[in-house]
Amino acid sequence: MVGVSLLCAAALLLLLAAGGAIPPPEEAARMARFVLHNCDWGALATLSAQEGLRGQPFANIFSLSDGPPGPLGGSGVPYLYLTDMEISVQDLEINSNASLTVSLAQTPYCKKHKYDPQNPLCAHIIFCGSIVKVNDSEAGLAKKALFSRHPEMESWPKDHNWFFAKFNITNIWVLDYFGGLKIVTPEEYYNVKP
Repeated sequence: MVGVSLLCAAALLLLLAAGGAIPPPEEAARMARFVLHNCDWGALATLSAQEGLRGQPFANIFSLSDGPPGPLGGSGVPYLYLTDMEISVQDLEINSNASLTVSLAQTPYCKKHKYDPQNPLCAHIIFCGSIVKVNDSEAGLAKKALFSRHPEMESWPKDHNWFFAKFNITNIWVLDYFGGLKIVTPEEYYNVKP
């Protein structure tokens, strides 16, 4: 009982130290939106279509964005800038299903609090779904989201045939506290204010 009280007190101190910026553990949908919006990259896992690895899991790092930096800039949609020349994109052409993991370990937050990236208090989110090319009406939004965080992208070689894509979320798991994963539905995720 004392251990649980100490954990609750530690969580309260953590929230106060962060200026209330990080959502509390009982708001898993808000936490998922918060973590995605504060991350500039994630690990995208596909099923490999490559010779010698066919059917095996394959993870790769991709820059991403759900909108311009700042508290009101996030849509919750993970946008990516891709080329068919990339090995994971070749996997996605065979099977568009994937998972995407983002973690506060890439922000100053976990280092400031001396949390190991595997510590549940260093929140990470696992999205499952598929990668789809955005349509013309959404391309402007994806471009603004990505280029505002990754300005270098604008100068990437044009002959690589870059295109904007999004992660179409079907399942969400949140690990932000002790006691195991929390499941958040896409509806809960998109309906909550970050």
